[in-house]
Amino acid sequence: MQLVFEQLFGGEGETETLVDLIDYEPVDNDRQYIDMVVSGVKEHAADLDSEIAACLRGWTIARLSRVDLAILRLSVFEMKYAGLPVAVSINEAVELTRKYSNENSCSFVNGVLGTISRKLAAKA
Repeated sequence: MQLVFEQLFGGEGETETLVDLIDYEPVDNDRQYIDMVVSGVKEHAADLDSEIAACLRGWTIARLSRVDLAILRLSVFEMKYAGLPVAVSINEAVELTRKYSNENSCSFVNGVLGTISRKLAAKA
């Protein structure tokens, strides 16, 4: 999430940044997943934002906090492109929101992702 967040401010979101942020050298499997997700979120940002925007009521993408937007993009990417189980992705997104955003955003993020997950399931 921190690397996706970094991209919102023009950074590249490289795994080296992750090492600097949390003093953690990812193992190969972690690095591959991180690289796939970060590059995928960047590549599909317009589509992800379209999915998110379609589920916002009384909000626009521009009004979202950058933390919440990064978490939403990450979760929608995981559900739509990475094959992560929807319940796992939503749960992780809510936990990230609780840690990096605020408690009020938790229900908002959960609601948006719940709506998106139902739309994705209906398309399948």
